[in-house]
Amino acid sequence: MSILPKKNELGFFEIRLESIGGLGANLAGKMLAEAGVLGLGLNGSNFSSYGSEKKGSPVKSFIRYCEPNVEIRDHSPIEQPHIVAIFHEALYKTVNVVSGLNADGIALVNTAREFDEVRKDLKLEYGTLAIVDALTIAVEERTKVNTAMLGALYRICDFLDPESMRNVIRKTFEKKYPHLVEPNIRTFDRGFHEVQFKTYEVPEVAEGKSFTRPLPQLGYMTQEIGGIMTAQANSIVKDLSGSRQGFLPEYQKDKCIHCAACDNVCPDYCFVWEVGEDKKGRKQMFLKGIDYQYCKGCLKCVEACPTDALGDLREMIGYADANRVKQNFPYLAGGIS
Repeated sequence: MSILPKKNELGFFEIRLESIGGLGANLAGKMLAEAGVLGLGLNGSNFSSYGSEKKGSPVKSFIRYCEPNVEIRDHSPIEQPHIVAIFHEALYKTVNVVSGLNADGIALVNTAREFDEVRKDLKLEYGTLAIVDALTIAVEERTKVNTAMLGALYRICDFLDPESMRNVIRKTFEKKYPHLVEPNIRTFDRGFHEVQFKTYEVPEVAEGKSFTRPLPQLGYMTQEIGGIMTAQANSIVKDLSGSRQGFLPEYQKDKCIHCAACDNVCPDYCFVWEVGEDKKGRKQMFLKGIDYQYCKGCLKCVEACPTDALGDLREMIGYADANRVKQNFPYLAGGIS
């Protein structure tokens, strides 16, 4: 008798991990497939999809399980998963993270928010929503988000044996990082026990989410003759907030000495300056605030700040929008304001 709860027409049970570079989704996918194959004797495969392979850029990891007598000859990306695990909740702003999810599928989200808020953002009409505050667990245990998410996934995939994943964690870390074995096992166990579920009734005629594959605006058929780029530099129009891994710099103006040490180490356009006069009437540049549109949460500015004007803050939904000081790019905006 099969231990897989569901299968598609090819006999596969499929999981897709949606993440950004730096949260460990690629390694999580490898460990998940390994535990199913070595621990339960299933056939399994895993591979990841990413672009520039840099911290903060979108990453997808795919896991397929099937019975031992079924061969896996399909190595295409998973378009209609039974489970989607979203390692970074802000991804929904730039990526359709629930694309192709089955009507009765399960979406697991790393978040500290309530079910209905997350459901609204994901536009999830029905199915099961699972939430776990993986970031808080990782911060408290001094590990990464991926093992907490693995714990939650093992609670969802109850056909998997948690002890097999603990063994994989030991095998993965014990040689190079033996001091990380026990913290990661604790992180896994906390993710397993702290995940919460809420099911929204699935009508009999319900259909799954349609899968859409994003296409580049400029490609082989749509590029301008001669490779001309007609748009302005995309570094100005891009929103980099989806790259943050749960923390951002908090600016306290009354403690700032306007030394620009923060701006010297910032890799983007985060710090906004204005001309003013010091106490002696001399012109000087003063730090006005932070444009969080360009902040990737690297926190280099916090390390460079010689005072306590900048500190690291656990990001809360809406904080960046409420405290953002916008940059002024006159050529992009169409005039000086």
